[in-house]
Amino acid sequence: MQSGMARSAPNLLMHLTRFQPFMLLPDLSALQNQRKTRNFLQHFRYTTEVTLEGENKATAENLYELSVDIKKIRRLKPWVLCKEMTYAKEIAKILQEMGADKSDIMHIIERCPEAILCRPTSISFQRDLWLSVCLNEKQLVELIKRFPENFFTVEHYEKQKGNIRFFKDLGLKNTIIRRLLTSAPNIFYNPIEKNKHMIETLQSSFLHLGGSQENMKTWLLKLLSQDPFILLSSPVAVQENLQFLQKNDFTDSEILSLLSRLKGFIFQLNTVTMQNSMLFSKSVFNCSVQELRELIMKCPALFYNSVPVLEERLEGLLKAGISVGQIKDTPTVLELTPEIVQYRIKKLDAIGYDIRRGNLENVTGTKKEFEATYGKIQAKRERPMFNPVAPLHIED
Repeated sequence: MQSGMARSAPNLLMHLTRFQPFMLLPDLSALQNQRKTRNFLQHFRYTTEVTLEGENKATAENLYELSVDIKKIRRLKPWVLCKEMTYAKEIAKILQEMGADKSDIMHIIERCPEAILCRPTSISFQRDLWLSVCLNEKQLVELIKRFPENFFTVEHYEKQKGNIRFFKDLGLKNTIIRRLLTSAPNIFYNPIEKNKHMIETLQSSFLHLGGSQENMKTWLLKLLSQDPFILLSSPVAVQENLQFLQKNDFTDSEILSLLSRLKGFIFQLNTVTMQNSMLFSKSVFNCSVQELRELIMKCPALFYNSVPVLEERLEGLLKAGISVGQIKDTPTVLELTPEIVQYRIKKLDAIGYDIRRGNLENVTGTKKEFEATYGKIQAKRERPMFNPVAPLHIED
């Protein structure tokens, strides 16, 4: 029995050896099927991992194809994924036709997921409307990338359309309208009548303060160009603040000057805050009403900053060795924060300039203006003194 098994062992080995190559070589078609299955499983695993109960799987599939990070959308606007009707592919196609690439589309949808809830026809109308104030589609795509929420707020389309036409008829340039669309979109969500009322209030105020009819349009367009956000103010605030200044004996020309300098900010101020700040300034500088007005015309910060802010800035200057008299002579220093003033004083001290004995105006101004002043002082101090009596050493 054993000898029979021994004789059959070589035959078995030969049999296994004969068929071994066929056992080791894989079937190419089987590999391809496995690869397809693996890709499907990976895709299925991805969609099931990011799709929670109640979320629209078709939406997840479409976003996956656009390489959108669904987990990011869940963190920002999870309710978008639960909507029954979405238009991810259609919105992506419109953006692509405008010149947006795959990366742009992914960025836009991730920042503003509700974009996929907008009907394609609504987005087409919105595109044409915004394009009417843009140079080209490339500029429009850049605006959408930066302000996607503003662009995809399509429920106010008719109001936007009417307000854009109104501002164009008024003479506002497209650059200003674009700035408003992206930075203050609420202006375009207002009824046209509300914006017209605000414009009419500004026009009548200008004429009431002594402005001429011939200069009114130029003044208004300049005001809106410098600070278009003035349209966010209310006509009531305009009237209240102008009346407050008149009651405090500011002349019409002075009020116009303040309006030109402070622009729309003057209408965002509270009359109680202005009154308290003026009384505080009058007490600190021990001045008359006329002197106070002159100080305010030099430095409007004396009435638009609150008392706590003025106290903090005065205290910082006094601690630095600056006298009240110096501050009164150069009140514009109160437009700067204590940190900026301290930094500038130390910088001037480092080159041997003592602001306590010098001119306080050297600390004021914008960063660019201060750096220019600092450079002049430094150059003057580093310049060698020329002695006309000293002999000149001239090499042969």
